[in-house]
Amino acid sequence: MKLNPESIARASSRRPWITVLLWIAVIAGSGFLSAALLGDALTTDVTFTDRPESVQAQELLDEMRGEPKFSEFVIVAGDGITVEDPSFQQFVGEVQAAVAGLGPDKVLFVGSFLDETGPVSDDGMTALLPVTMANSDLAAASEDALELEAAVAAIPHPTGIETLLSGQATLNNVFQELAEETLAKGESFGIIIALVVLMGVIGTVVAAVLPILLAIAAIAVAFGLTALVGLMFDLTFFITNFITMMGLAVGIDYSLFIVARYREERIRGAATLEAIGRAGATANRAVFFSGLTVVLALMGLFFMPNTIFRSLSTGAILVVVVAMAASMTLLPAVLALLGDKVNRLRVRKTESLNNVDRVGGFWDKMSNAVMRRPVVWLLAGAALLMAIGVAYFQIEKGFSGVSTLPDDTEAKQAFLILTEEFSGGLGEPLEIVIDGAITPEVGDGLEELLAALAADPAFGPPLGELQSNAAGDIHALTVPLAGDSASQASVAAIERLRGTYVPAAFAGLDEEVLVGGYPAFSVDFFDDVDTFTPIVFTFVLGLSFLLLTVVFRSIVLPIKAILLNLLSVAAAYGAVVLFFQPSASPSWIQEIAEWMGFIQVESIEAWLPLFLFSILFGLSMDYHVFLLTRIREYYDRSGDNTEAVAHGLRTTGAIITGAALIMVAVFGGFAAGDLVMMQQMGFGLAIAVFLDATIVRSILVPAGMRLLGNWNWYLPKWLDWLPQLDVEGHAAAAVAHDREAHA
Repeated sequence: MKLNPESIARASSRRPWITVLLWIAVIAGSGFLSAALLGDALTTDVTFTDRPESVQAQELLDEMRGEPKFSEFVIVAGDGITVEDPSFQQFVGEVQAAVAGLGPDKVLFVGSFLDETGPVSDDGMTALLPVTMANSDLAAASEDALELEAAVAAIPHPTGIETLLSGQATLNNVFQELAEETLAKGESFGIIIALVVLMGVIGTVVAAVLPILLAIAAIAVAFGLTALVGLMFDLTFFITNFITMMGLAVGIDYSLFIVARYREERIRGAATLEAIGRAGATANRAVFFSGLTVVLALMGLFFMPNTIFRSLSTGAILVVVVAMAASMTLLPAVLALLGDKVNRLRVRKTESLNNVDRVGGFWDKMSNAVMRRPVVWLLAGAALLMAIGVAYFQIEKGFSGVSTLPDDTEAKQAFLILTEEFSGGLGEPLEIVIDGAITPEVGDGLEELLAALAADPAFGPPLGELQSNAAGDIHALTVPLAGDSASQASVAAIERLRGTYVPAAFAGLDEEVLVGGYPAFSVDFFDDVDTFTPIVFTFVLGLSFLLLTVVFRSIVLPIKAILLNLLSVAAAYGAVVLFFQPSASPSWIQEIAEWMGFIQVESIEAWLPLFLFSILFGLSMDYHVFLLTRIREYYDRSGDNTEAVAHGLRTTGAIITGAALIMVAVFGGFAAGDLVMMQQMGFGLAIAVFLDATIVRSILVPAGMRLLGNWNWYLPKWLDWLPQLDVEGHAAAAVAHDREAHA
């Protein structure tokens, strides 16, 4: 048997129960793997696979101190009560004893002003109890932090005294909790809206539920595969959010296109199994090549030398591949079992279920209106996207720190107290590491550096004296930043430290001075993004061009598709900046953003533009492939470019728009959470898909194809050797259509 999407669909439909039972077994096995392994595979740590300055500094620190420990802070704040009050002192002693009582396997040290190991605010009403956690693994330390929080909460609090916790482990718990809430909200919102849209587009409840069930199955299997991958590599805990989001989006879309094509073939008179086979020869092929473009775009992120990009791209690739497999095997089997029962529980009239060769509908009028004045429509659509995209040039890149958390979050309240009374960067300080002996010249340089730091308000006073290893050849000075370590001010301070203060203080010396710590990791991350972005862009654009050239046997269509997709991506970038970065947007947009619940921040997530590019380029190519395959199918049959464009748009317009609305709903559900990074990602994906399905597919594609005419299909003769992939089964579809038309 020749292995291709059509033969796979026909084989699955001839043995439906075997196919379904195999998938049930795979889903059950994946559920077991997820329950047993997935939790241990996820982490909030960001690991570099190259060796930037912060990594080199951390290696020296590990050599000097051993594995790094996490610091937590218990804040005891009095309302009009000072540390001199006996009740305040007694309560602090009880807290200190309760924390120490957790044992050395959880807490190594807890200090307070009672034994002069913890600071007090200038007004004397806030005491800081520093806690050193025993576990060097963030996941384990986070679990211990929950016990720390419970131990403090269990102590009876005197009237007028409150306690709050902050620190890396506590913040990790907060971010995970908010991520889980976002996941639950995104799933429920996305599924409900998707079901409503599907019933409106497809017209029956059974056919509408089917794509959702297929998407859920793909997500379950992808979770299991992720658990297996996690045995070899640490994966960011956001991967579960992203697998769910991408799984719902592409899983529903792929199934929708196949179900719609199957029903179309049934309306034309094909028997059930034959209709499945024809859908396999057309829609299944389009799904395969569309999914392949998404996978290729995501593969570009593997060039990035850090685990955030590699984790998220791994999750997305896994769920896309599983969704493709389910659509091409499980779905044909289920359709074979259901037959015409897929049309049960009708909510629309049968006549309006499909646009099978129907002339005169909305999409037919739309395409013809655009093609009558292609220049006007092309310029207007492109100008709109470019106008939105211009805001990208004002982007400020950074990370979401604790200051971006919701105001009612205890961790943020604790951070605000730390900032006002002590130093907001205590939990994530910088580490200035000297690799070499402390000679008199190095000592002078250190004094000069300390003077520069003292004169810069972005830095707090050093936390203790210079630390040294036993050999005296590695030294470290711990310096907190004054505010949120993820803020633009902190990033600028680190750049001053590395670029000005350290070189000036240690000029001409052989000893190497490195700046490390979590804030420095962030700066190195930004540098990596800037360095590797051109490489990722070149890889994705190059492979997409090659694939589309082979698929459509044209060099014009790939160039046009790439340009249009870049336009929609640029518009998405600009929209994210306008809605999340107040410094770049007018007040009326800020008011809309606040009404929508979006958190206003000073910077956009540094990883987001590159990540959005890869995801959106793949998803945009999805719709491009589905539309162009229908256009190419008709063009091969008629040779009429204008009518082929109109035919392609009127037969896919409703389905593509419905699929896009589903993606917008799914992505929008994740944008409704309380984590600004998820808001930015969900909104960016949603607005890009919306613009792509409306402005690009409905206006720019038909206008551009009308202007280019037969040049759309130009392939140089020296490329005639390219294989005939026949993505939509053009020949078979044309023969079947002509045979039925003359019957």
